[in-house]
Amino acid sequence: MQLIAYIITYPILWLISILPFRLLYAFSDVVYFIMFRLIGYRKATVKENLRLVFPDKPEEEINKITSQFYHHFCDMMVEAIKSMTISEAELRKRYTFTNVDLIHDLEKKQRSIILMCGHYGSWEWVFILQKQIKHKGYAVYKRLANKYFDRLVKRIRAKHNSYLITTKETFEVLNKSKKKGELTINGFAADQSPKPNKAHHWNEFMGIKVPMYTGAELMAKRLDMAVVFFAVKRLKRGYYETTFTTITEHPKDIKDYEITDAYFKLVEKQIIEAPQYYLWTHRRWKHRDKVPAEFQ
Repeated sequence: MQLIAYIITYPILWLISILPFRLLYAFSDVVYFIMFRLIGYRKATVKENLRLVFPDKPEEEINKITSQFYHHFCDMMVEAIKSMTISEAELRKRYTFTNVDLIHDLEKKQRSIILMCGHYGSWEWVFILQKQIKHKGYAVYKRLANKYFDRLVKRIRAKHNSYLITTKETFEVLNKSKKKGELTINGFAADQSPKPNKAHHWNEFMGIKVPMYTGAELMAKRLDMAVVFFAVKRLKRGYYETTFTTITEHPKDIKDYEITDAYFKLVEKQIIEAPQYYLWTHRRWKHRDKVPAEFQ
C-alpha cells in the first residue's frame, strides 16, 4: 500500500513543484480556502493555543492571526513541495542569511555546531546554507511512516549536502563524525512537547509552564559543540531572511538547562513580534496541567 500511495502521489507532487511561483501561490490560496474555510483543519486547536498564550488579545485579533497563520501554513506546504525541483540559484535568492560570517567564524575555530530553531517562519529551505559553509550538515527529524516518501525527503535534502537523521541515530552519527575530525552543523527544532514522564526540565514558554526538550543541550555538552539559534523573518511571500545568534560557544561552561531556557526565550521573541508565523496547529501546551511538584 505504501508503494501504491507513493506511485499515485509522487507525479502530482512533482507537477505542483514545477509550477511557477505565481501559480504555486495561487494553488496555495485554493488549499487555504479548503483547509481553513471549508474543513477547518485543527482550527479549534489553533484558536485554543492563541487564546491561551495571548489572553489579553480580543477575539477579533485572534481571528485575524488565525487566518494569517493558515495562509502562511499553506504557503509552507507548497514551498516544501517546491523543494523537489527548485534550483540552487532560486533558493539563494529567496532564503538569505544576514550574518553567515558567524558560522564561518566558528568554522575557523574548528567548532561543530548545534543549530537550534523553532517551528517558526520557514525552516524548509534552510538547507541552502550548506552551499555557503564547509560544515557537514545534519538535521534531526521524525522518520515518515511511508518509507518511499521518507527516502524522497532524504534525497531532496541530500541535493544540498544536508542529511536527515533520527533522534535515535543522532549521538552515534555525530560522535562518529567528531572522531573523524569532521566539522558538523546539526539542526534541531526543539520546541515540540515531550511526554511529561520523560521530561527532565519544565519552565515557562509564552507564560505557561511546560515540559521542555533538552536533547539539543545534552548533545552539545556531550560532544562539546557550540550552540547557535537561527531566527527567520518573512520579508514577503516566498522570501525569508535568517539571522544567527550564538547562545554559547562552550556549552560545558553553562549550567544545566540554561541553554534550553535561552533557546525558548529566543523563540518567544519571534512569536511575540509576529505570531502568525508560528506553527499553532501542534498542541505545545497540552501538558500544562501536569507540572510535577518539584517544578511548581
